[in-house]
Amino acid sequence: MKVNGIIAEYNPFHNGHKYQLEASRLRTGADFTIVAMSGDFMQRGTPAILNKYARAEMALKGGADLVLEIPAFFACGSAEYFAHGAVSMLDKLGVVDFLCFGSESGEIQSLKRIACILAEEPEAFKKHLTAKLAQGHSFPTARSLALLDYCPSLGDINNVFTSPNNILGIEYMKALIRRDSSITPFTIKRVGSQYHEKRLGYTQPSALALRHAIFSHGNLDTLKEQMPDNSFEILKETWKHSQPMKTDDFSGALLYKLITEEQEGFAQYLDVTPDLSDKIRKALYQFTDYDSFCDLLKSKDLTHTRISRCLLHILLNITTEDMTRYKALDYTPYARVLALKKDATPLLSAIKANSSIPLVTKLADADKLLEPPALDMLKKDIRISHLYNATEATKCRTPIRNEYRTPIIVL
Repeated sequence: MKVNGIIAEYNPFHNGHKYQLEASRLRTGADFTIVAMSGDFMQRGTPAILNKYARAEMALKGGADLVLEIPAFFACGSAEYFAHGAVSMLDKLGVVDFLCFGSESGEIQSLKRIACILAEEPEAFKKHLTAKLAQGHSFPTARSLALLDYCPSLGDINNVFTSPNNILGIEYMKALIRRDSSITPFTIKRVGSQYHEKRLGYTQPSALALRHAIFSHGNLDTLKEQMPDNSFEILKETWKHSQPMKTDDFSGALLYKLITEEQEGFAQYLDVTPDLSDKIRKALYQFTDYDSFCDLLKSKDLTHTRISRCLLHILLNITTEDMTRYKALDYTPYARVLALKKDATPLLSAIKANSSIPLVTKLADADKLLEPPALDMLKKDIRISHLYNATEATKCRTPIRNEYRTPIIVL
């Protein structure tokens, strides 16, 4: 049995995602595909536009056989944390043969060479990096220049580090190398619009373009050609009783959190430096909404995305201490199932026979399955989901979805 793994957000699921699922299965000859998917909050510091259950159902109907949730502590982290959490979970299942990711380059060898250098950090490379940082370069620029000095044959790598999917692909391979994993990585060249493209008009648009169209036009019919038919139907059905979620929906909750902790500051939260904490405190009473506050705080060294992620860590109580403790485990300590296909029984049997982490299909069973560090992570993750659910319910005037009573999606 061959098993393919994919790491994704599906925010929302579109034609490009379906292409990747189909192409990766064809290229690997995989019998099953497991998707490790972010839950309700995204790596760029934003809420998912659509709840995780609807997105997991889209994934199943788009070609996945099993969808697992990446815990928010990793899903909302930097590219390195995100990759560490997702890759370690797939690796610990003991059944995944391949890890497929999309990339702008479409060329695995150069990405692998970069990943090897960054994973192993040779002394000569570290000296080049230190020198470039001392010259006043930002970390991404310094890293690119140091890599080129250390290994001139890499050629023009600036484009690599300005392309989000390339960056994530390198981080996935770094994580595989550091874990000495047997999983084989491969990449599929991204086709259609680019990651940051906001315009529709492509048959394979970016997820950003879909979100931009939803918030700008409010007319779902404009998305019909941009998504698989079944994903589009799930989207329409979900929004009969819900609405697309956006960052500013969490403005009130964030402002309350910032005000109540103003005196203590925010440097205990992941990625929040003392300087940024002071900047937040000084600007606090200019707060109007989440996105505008990000714009107010951003600078040459701090992008809107970085600020948004830091504010999300504050909102969700993701501290540096928590991440240090969880990362010290060296892996995501459980795999929570969001969705599966009925005919994936052989895959589930293989996971149960080979996995070195528990597979959680019922939250009620978690107390018996998980040791204290893992159970602590899961319970905090559930609280984070309940914040999303409560905010969605308040916005739409519907009852709050209870994670303990929400069954997994089975098709």
